[in-house]
Amino acid sequence: MLKFYKNKLCLNVLANSVENAKAIYEACDGHVCVGVLSSNYDSIEEAVNDMLQYCDVINNNVSIGLGGGNPKQADMVWRIGAHVPATHINQVFTSVSATRATCINEHAHINALVSPSGTPGKVIISTGANASRAQKPAIVCIETAIAMIQDMGGNSIKFFPMKGLSTKDEYIAVCEACAKHKFALEPTGGLDLDNLEEVLRIALDAGVPKIIPHVYSSIIDQESGSTKINDVQTIMNIFDAVTE
Repeated sequence: MLKFYKNKLCLNVLANSVENAKAIYEACDGHVCVGVLSSNYDSIEEAVNDMLQYCDVINNNVSIGLGGGNPKQADMVWRIGAHVPATHINQVFTSVSATRATCINEHAHINALVSPSGTPGKVIISTGANASRAQKPAIVCIETAIAMIQDMGGNSIKFFPMKGLSTKDEYIAVCEACAKHKFALEPTGGLDLDNLEEVLRIALDAGVPKIIPHVYSSIIDQESGSTKINDVQTIMNIFDAVTE
């Protein structure tokens, strides 16, 4: 199961190697799910074999990723989850049930990707491979989306793409709904060391019980492709500051 810092926060960052993942895990004292993208692999077998190596060194705290929220990866993600005991699985809204039904880790935390609609209080749930190509998106009340995710066996909303704080009004509405229904939230897209504290404070002040911020490209070393451990440590300091 995921380990939450002060029972509230768990970081989600990417790793490009087992060594990078181990260093991230140690820097966070386990309060992290380390993202490994399904889109990096040519086959399910290759992904499973590699991700099992990650699981061995970070106590199964792997986050099986889609890769940029790509709905075409949805089937691959749940098929990987059927063989890898990851503690965290990223999924598009329409594939949450399949993922819950097949995941080998019965305690896996499964999110459901919903997107900003342009209207606070409403989100796009048509994030699946076919649904995302529909002429008109399925836009529903955020509270209805939460109820549907719960019905499907999901554990949290992945609000993506946030584009940092450019969707702040919509994000606040999502936070308020998650707090009301005691539901976890995963803010994703454009998060960095400059805006992360505000993103977290908005959610914590609203009363969101558990938050898993995804901080990706902004803390990746462009030369090595590894997530920078110094930046991970900075994020843990931010975690400490917002939960004082």
